[in-house]
Amino acid sequence: MFKLKGMIYTDKMYFEAGEITIEGSNISQIKLCAEEDLTAEESERYLLPGLVDIHFHGCAGYDFCDGTTEAVRAIASYEVTHGITTICPATMTLSEDMLTNICTVYADAVQTEVLKQDIAVSEIVKGIYLEGPFISENKKGAQNPAYIHKPDREMLMRLQEAAQGLIKIVAIAPETDGAMDCIKACSKEFRFSIAHTCADYETTREAIESGVYHVTHLYNAMPPFTHRQPGVIGAVAENPLTEAELICDGIHIHPSVVRNTFQWFGIQRMILISDSMMATGMADGDYALGGQPVRVKGNLALLADGTIAGSATNLYDCMRTAVQMGIPVEDAIRAATYNPARAVGLAAECGSLKEGRSADILVTDKSLLLQEVLKCGRRVL
Repeated sequence: MFKLKGMIYTDKMYFEAGEITIEGSNISQIKLCAEEDLTAEESERYLLPGLVDIHFHGCAGYDFCDGTTEAVRAIASYEVTHGITTICPATMTLSEDMLTNICTVYADAVQTEVLKQDIAVSEIVKGIYLEGPFISENKKGAQNPAYIHKPDREMLMRLQEAAQGLIKIVAIAPETDGAMDCIKACSKEFRFSIAHTCADYETTREAIESGVYHVTHLYNAMPPFTHRQPGVIGAVAENPLTEAELICDGIHIHPSVVRNTFQWFGIQRMILISDSMMATGMADGDYALGGQPVRVKGNLALLADGTIAGSATNLYDCMRTAVQMGIPVEDAIRAATYNPARAVGLAAECGSLKEGRSADILVTDKSLLLQEVLKCGRRVL
């Protein structure tokens, strides 16, 4: 048993002075106190829940679509040591055979693999984000158009069987042939997300009414919002049930747009994602995303034709960047912890600090400089 004292980001979504007691893998007690009861050092210490990234493709030189146990282990190890203690890696637009292999390998690794300090992969990796193949060719972004497929319920169910039920979110372009039927047939089994789409306002509203309450990397790979054609962005913004992802890497979205989006949607509906690719945590150079070559320099990742290809920034750094853009620290933390956990049905397991929960705790200073990471009560950083 040991204890941590500091300013705790509690499940009220703001900071309160207190002490967390960890016994074994879990938080056994959270005891609040007056801030003046903390030492000067303790009052400068933040205690946060581990972050939750529900949409990213790779890191540390590995791509989730490599479809290997080695990739799953390396990705999980990198993420957890950088403060992202729960993850749902994303696929790309690939053939059904390729996706089936990825889902199969991933599901088996989750069941069997153990990392250092006896932390099971299943404690970190909690799902799959199927980004493709049910997208629009006109808004393919960095996805491979050769593998785009019309929405197909039977195919989706086959992939879910291979994934042993781990597919949490399915990206879909609602204007494509068969999309609405697929949404209506499967909306109780999957969380669909509007993505890589040319959908107009009316089509988006129909998709929402059919059961879509999520949008993939808002603003990217979709028509822009205008005063006469509000499109996906306008339809999603005005529906209080929908949640939107934002990539706050300093490349994908201007800081003014980030600030305005948080005000427009409200903090309850904002989800920070990294959309990171295999170059994250690596030196500048040539990499790949979903089998396509990518040139990376700094935080910028580009295909040969100049298309932005995911990000080269992990979620923890995206959260810090959001704060630097002017998002209140409490809001940025919520958008990187509780909100994404809730979106994929994991809010009862992670995303907030509560008694009885796994001790997934980040220790930082007040500038959010990461000092320690605890996963299941074990120090991994």
